[in-house]
Amino acid sequence: IVAMAFPDFETYHFLINGCPVLEDLSLHYHEDVNPPNWSGGVLCPSIKRMKIYHYFPSHRKAHDDVLFDTPNLVYLDYSSYVADKYEVYLGSLVEARLDLLSWERLNDNDGHVDNDDDDNYSDCSCGCCDDDNDNASEDEEAARASADYEDYWDSEDDVLGDATNLVAGISNIKTLHLSPDSLEVFHFCRKSMPMFHNLLTLSFESDKNRGWLVVPLLLTNSPNLETLVIKGLVHQVTDICGDACPCIPKKKTKTKKRRKKKKDVCCLSTCRVKVLNISGYRGTTRERKQMQHFLANLKCLETVKVGVKLNPRQDNHRRATNALMQLPRVSSNSHIHFF
Repeated sequence: IVAMAFPDFETYHFLINGCPVLEDLSLHYHEDVNPPNWSGGVLCPSIKRMKIYHYFPSHRKAHDDVLFDTPNLVYLDYSSYVADKYEVYLGSLVEARLDLLSWERLNDNDGHVDNDDDDNYSDCSCGCCDDDNDNASEDEEAARASADYEDYWDSEDDVLGDATNLVAGISNIKTLHLSPDSLEVFHFCRKSMPMFHNLLTLSFESDKNRGWLVVPLLLTNSPNLETLVIKGLVHQVTDICGDACPCIPKKKTKTKKRRKKKKDVCCLSTCRVKVLNISGYRGTTRERKQMQHFLANLKCLETVKVGVKLNPRQDNHRRATNALMQLPRVSSNSHIHFF
């Protein structure tokens, strides 16, 4: 069977139960075609690869409960709004690709947000990216902060959906890919974030309207991580991105300059990452400072791969690559390659 449409979930279950040696399952549901007709459950011990696209933003009840009873599954590609409850049995899972959307965005209590580009990508807590230039006035910063606050709801209690059991159920994987929205969903699971002892490769995509708030915790809870892959470095600036990046809003930076704090140990300095793969690099100030932060703290780094999103025949491409090559590196064994 290559493809089949299910008029109701009873037909779906009847077919799945009639395929005792099924190894590859792909389910694609979205409200542009049909109303919800999937029960949210996959119970099949033979499945090894599974891809699910379940997207019904206008049907909240279609995302009530999700059950994955697939003990031999090795690869999961799952795109959906976060369900209210997950029950998963994924003991053999090796690789997961998640695109999870929260029903509500992060609230202001979870971190001040600053969407501007280079002007708000300021000093990092470890001091590796110190820059005393400050071009924005207090009034401009206050106006930005006020505008940003209005875009957020008031209480984390309003968050709909709970991915805690799903995150716990994939804690033994070796490779994890996360979308920008998934980073925020993982942030809501931070209080019960499991250890990812077997995780060797972490890959995530950035978006200028989504933060890196959970990245420091993910790195800390992945003690054997060897490869870090990031598609795009520009992300939403918040107060609590932690020390995985140097994006401290200038309003906070001014306070920091008035009273010097004791520098904490950067989470990157305890990270065992050997390979850093960055794509979509344009050579902006923000991106250069982020690369400077990585190179100054990743002590085990051996290979840095940078995909430059500029015309190689233009001068700005050469300036961007030369600037990266001149950045100091804490690892004397690291080598930078461009693609």
